[in-house]
Amino acid sequence: MTPQWDNEKPIYLQLYQQVVARILDGYIKEGEALPSVRKVAAEYQVNPITISKAYQMLQDEQVVEKQRGKGLFVKSGAQEIMLDRERETFLVQQWPEILKQITRLKLSAEQLITGDKL
Repeated sequence: MTPQWDNEKPIYLQLYQQVVARILDGYIKEGEALPSVRKVAAEYQVNPITISKAYQMLQDEQVVEKQRGKGLFVKSGAQEIMLDRERETFLVQQWPEILKQITRLKLSAEQLITGDKL
């Protein structure tokens, strides 16, 4: 099954974000191998170079490590490192815009917590 790709972002970046999300959500655990480039390329019907580019980003960030002849494995401590990074990104880049929208719409904390309408 091929996912719906966002035409606004490169596919390698979307694949990278999917792997990050799977590690954060615990679907891929520390010490586990990532699926092979060939397997992911066949499953998503994309060029293996695209998968390699996403995997290289993970290696560059020290999230995964290559074990010769075995593949790429999630490093110990990777989930916590990525969680810290994702939190910082959210608070610095996304939260200010969300807060502006909350203020603009005059939403109360109770409405945000309960999801109740006016």
